[in-house]
Amino acid sequence: MACQFAAAGYFVNNLYELPDPSPIIAGDAVFRLLRLFVVVALTAVLASLPACSNKSGKIKIAVVTNCTAEFWSIAEAGATKAAKEADVDLQFRQLEKDFDAAAQMQIVDSWVKQGVNGIAVSVIDPKNQTEDLTRIAKKVPLITMDNDADQTGRLCYIGINNYEAGKAVGRLVKKALPKGGTVAIFIGDTKSANGTARTQGVLDELAGQKDATGTPANHPVNPKLAGKQFGQYFLVDGEAKQDGSPTNASPVAGAVLGRVQGLPDLCMIGLYAYNPPAIMSEARSRGMLKDIKVVGFDENWLTLKGIADGEVIGTVVQDPFMYGYKSVEALAAKARGDDSKLVKDPIPYRVVTKDGGPDETINGLLVKFPKVADFEAKLRDDLKSVGK
Repeated sequence: MACQFAAAGYFVNNLYELPDPSPIIAGDAVFRLLRLFVVVALTAVLASLPACSNKSGKIKIAVVTNCTAEFWSIAEAGATKAAKEADVDLQFRQLEKDFDAAAQMQIVDSWVKQGVNGIAVSVIDPKNQTEDLTRIAKKVPLITMDNDADQTGRLCYIGINNYEAGKAVGRLVKKALPKGGTVAIFIGDTKSANGTARTQGVLDELAGQKDATGTPANHPVNPKLAGKQFGQYFLVDGEAKQDGSPTNASPVAGAVLGRVQGLPDLCMIGLYAYNPPAIMSEARSRGMLKDIKVVGFDENWLTLKGIADGEVIGTVVQDPFMYGYKSVEALAAKARGDDSKLVKDPIPYRVVTKDGGPDETINGLLVKFPKVADFEAKLRDDLKSVGK
C-alpha cells in the first residue's frame, strides 16, 4: 500500500508546478480543473493497487479444529506445508475447549472480521452449527474437514467416508473374535457427523445388516450386565460410551473394564484418537491387557506402539496430514479464482496392522493395509518435512 500513497503524494505535492492555465481559463475554474486532475490521478493510482501490493496483501487462510490432539498437530504439519507452497499466511488453531461449538464459532467469527480469505472447520455439532456456518459461508469461502456439515453451503468436505471406516473397524473386531464375544465402544461423542457414522458402521458390520439397532439383552455369562446383541457380539450398555473430552477417556474406559473383568472374549474399541491409549493404560493398571483385544482409530503414537508390541490388533487411520494440506491448498486456490483444487471424493482410509497386507477394493473403495513400521516411518518423514 505504501507505493500507492507515495504516488498519490507526488501528484499533490506537485500540484502547483503544473503549467499555468490562467491564459486560457480564469479564476475559480482553474482550481476546479486542478482538483479534477488530482482526483483522476488518485483514482488511477488506487486502481493499480494489486500490481503494486506487497506482503500486506498476502492471502490469509484459517483452520480451526474440534479439540487439541496429536491428530491435529499432524494436520497442522500438512497445512503448514501447503501454506508455504501456496505462499499464503496461515492461522491454525487447535480448540482449547475440547468439542466446544460456541468457542469454535467465536474463533470463526473473529476471523471473518479480520478479513481472512478462506476458513476450514472441523465441525463439532452439525445440527446446531448449520445456521451459523451457513451465515459464514455467505461471507467467506468455507470448507469442512474431518467432520462435515453438508447443509451449510460449504465448498467441499475433506475427510474419509466415516461409515465405511467404521465397518473396517468392525472387520478387525470380527477377525480378533471370529466366534463372537463382548465388546465396548468408546468415543468422544456421537452427535458429530463422524461420530455417528463411525459408530453405526461398526455396529452394522458386527450385526451383518444395515442400520442395525441391536436386540436388548443381558450378558449370557453375567446377567447383571445389560446391553444389546449385534449378531454374535454383545455390546456393553447397548451404546457407545461417550467421554466428551480426552481428560475423561481413562475414567470412562476404567469403569467399563471394571465391570467386564473376568469375562471371556473381550474387545475394547476406541473410535477417537485418544481412546485406544486410554483403554490400554486402564487395562494395564488392572492387569487386563493380555486378556482383552484392542481395536483403534487414528494414528496416535501410543496406538501405533501398541500395534508394534502386539497389544493392539490394528487401527483404522484417516489422513490428518492430507486434511490440513488439501484444506489450505483448496482455499488458497479458491482465493485466486481457481476451483480445481476443491476435493470431490473422500480421502481414502487405511488399516494399519503389525504385518500389513495387500491392497483391497472394498465397497468400491481402494483400501491400503500398511505395516505399522512402514506407516510410522512415513508419518515421521511427513512431520520432519515441515519441522514438526
